[in-house]
Amino acid sequence: MEKTIKEMQQDVDQFVSQFKVGYFSPLAQLARLTEEVGELAREINHQYGEKQKKSIEKEKAMIAELGDVLFVLTALANSLEIDLTQSFQETMNKLNNRDKNRFERKDEAHD
Repeated sequence: MEKTIKEMQQDVDQFVSQFKVGYFSPLAQLARLTEEVGELAREINHQYGEKQKKSIEKEKAMIAELGDVLFVLTALANSLEIDLTQSFQETMNKLNNRDKNRFERKDEAHD
């Protein structure tokens, strides 16, 4: 079942709300987000970069690492009362206006 960003934010809120500690401070969440992005970077580096895994390291799926990043990012947005749908739309509007001619488009004639 596909979920909207709003539904994902609600799911994260329901999960976090069941614990007394609730949302961590924004700074703690940023540290956690940085940690999760680092784990994703490590997996990408092992798969696409020159750095090979040590023989004792377990294989981790990038899908799981991306899910961890998405969860922590969503928790951070929730704690700051930021609607990620609105945030994403504002970013897309900015990119579609500011960067609309930044890169060569696929449909442009090649010289």
